[in-house]
Amino acid sequence: MSRPILEVIALNATDAAAAQAGGADRLELVTDMAADGLTPPREVFAEIRAAVDIPLRVMLRPSAGFAAGGARALHALCAEAEALRAEGADEFVLGFLDHEGHPDLVAVEELVAVIEPCRWTFHRAIDHATHRDTLRKQLAGLPGLDTYLTAGSPSGVDEGLPTLLAEAAKSGEPGYEPRLLVGGGLRLDHLPTLRAAGITAFHVGTAARPEGWSHPVSPTAVEQWRTAL
Repeated sequence: MSRPILEVIALNATDAAAAQAGGADRLELVTDMAADGLTPPREVFAEIRAAVDIPLRVMLRPSAGFAAGGARALHALCAEAEALRAEGADEFVLGFLDHEGHPDLVAVEELVAVIEPCRWTFHRAIDHATHRDTLRKQLAGLPGLDTYLTAGSPSGVDEGLPTLLAEAAKSGEPGYEPRLLVGGGLRLDHLPTLRAAGITAFHVGTAARPEGWSHPVSPTAVEQWRTAL
């Protein structure tokens, strides 16, 4: 069985260095966790890129919630994505829904056109979608989409575990080719069941910060997850 991926949220270069020291394979870069993670400043991306040599996925999200906003907001986000690409970013995280809970294909496709050929994750917007299966099939074939970050439920992995196991069993079917990256209320005791189902990628934020978001990533906590995996 191949080595599973451990992705850790990083807010700054200190977080990034601690996560890499603990054994993280990849970082998700965000700012403003009070809003569940928004696009980080380009300067912060540059500082983190200089501090570590593991892959970085940069969040493209302008505000809390899962709406891309109007045309002006989307244009601004595309411009920020272009600037991050120019700064050296080559992997991203994004995902938008319309007011009915369907994928906002206009916003997603416009951003994907800006970041192509970069690889990207569709984030936990999938957990708030009206129809998960329909969303997957609508997004199937978009260039660079290789991962879904999901807890299986808006409430977290405890509630979403049956959905995660069912989706893992569909791996390779149309719409289910991207890798499942499990995160959102993920605990160490979930790992045996998820690993047994063939899930190979895991995402932690709070779990990497035993003292809370006002404190940096703990390399010891990350190492505990790396060892468990």
